[in-house]
Amino acid sequence: MKKIYKVAIILLLSQNLFAQRYNVPLNLPNYDNKPIHFGFLIGLNTLDFKLTTVSNVENELFVIQSQNQKGFNLGVVSNMRLGNNLDFRFIPTLSLAERRIFYTLNDITVLRDENKKIESTFIEFPVSIKYKSSRYNNGRAYIMTGLKYSLDLASQRNIDDEGLEIVKIKKDDFLYEIGLGLDFYLPYFKFSPELKANFGLTNLVVNDGSIYSRSIKGMKTRGFSISFTFE
Repeated sequence: MKKIYKVAIILLLSQNLFAQRYNVPLNLPNYDNKPIHFGFLIGLNTLDFKLTTVSNVENELFVIQSQNQKGFNLGVVSNMRLGNNLDFRFIPTLSLAERRIFYTLNDITVLRDENKKIESTFIEFPVSIKYKSSRYNNGRAYIMTGLKYSLDLASQRNIDDEGLEIVKIKKDDFLYEIGLGLDFYLPYFKFSPELKANFGLTNLVVNDGSIYSRSIKGMKTRGFSISFTFE
């Protein structure tokens, strides 16, 4: 979190410091005067869980940890101008993601490793505020923050696992987002790479009585994404 803030400050300051030095012909000179514009987003994500464990569960559990995995994002951008440096954004997104939880269990006298994979297909509804630096030639830096509702279409909370002992999670999640990026004004569209961090606010664990769930007290989403928007 602190690193993201530091990079954002550097980007915003560097835009202002160099704004007086060089001038080039402007692409899309009236683009930011539009009250509303649209586009699309593609990106990659990496997600894992922030786990709070229940220690010494009947002496069965020795170690539990989460490992992040890569995923894919595809979304539609709706942007509303609120001022010279402020925008409101709504970007409904389809995200494919995978997370893994590793357990080391005590099976009588033998330690046994278990790897539980959780695959998710999310429909996400993020709303955010985007604060932009002053435009310098054909670029500007920005920071953003907002909230997101995420619906996991692949949630297995209510299915019968038929003895497979899967790790079940809730389908509804609310997250806080913070990010930074750069806007590049090209001759026919605006291109924006963005780095974003996500922090879950919902405890997703579903306690079905198995060692895999009752050993977890709290399970919240944690992730990062890099995306590219075309507007």
